[in-house]
Amino acid sequence: MEAPENKIEVLNLFKQGSTLLESNLSGLTDHELDYVPTNGGWTIRQIIHHITDGDDLWKMAIKIVLGNEEAEFNLKWYQVKPQIEWGKSWNYEKRSITESLNLFKANREHILQLLEYSTNSWTNKIKYQEPDGKIELIPIGFIIEMQANHVIHHIKRIVEIRKEI
Repeated sequence: MEAPENKIEVLNLFKQGSTLLESNLSGLTDHELDYVPTNGGWTIRQIIHHITDGDDLWKMAIKIVLGNEEAEFNLKWYQVKPQIEWGKSWNYEKRSITESLNLFKANREHILQLLEYSTNSWTNKIKYQEPDGKIELIPIGFIIEMQANHVIHHIKRIVEIRKEI
């Protein structure tokens, strides 16, 4: 894996994530946040918590590699069960979205500030252990792009759900 060459564009998309997410949630009631799509899948409330947790998990990989490129990162503990089960364990369907949105925004600002003050960090790589034990070298830039696209993917889903409501 390589860091994307369009660093400025990727960082801008990553930075815009919280604003884009919040603007696509504008005016939603609790009933609408909890609407179950006819084709199945998560509610908007559950999606918001999922996005925040994903960013929070990968934030640690970024922080680790900024301090120790020799370190290894894995999500074995998380990969033992499907994401939907984590959502149940972490009560996605019952919790307010306010705290998750605040954490999401704070995490994004925190990571952007770290990157601003870390020279040449875009290509620093962490050793990521896949579920099968294989070690993959993942650059920070790749993680930032992955998380930026993750939000966009789920915003598109939120837009689809809103149209259905």
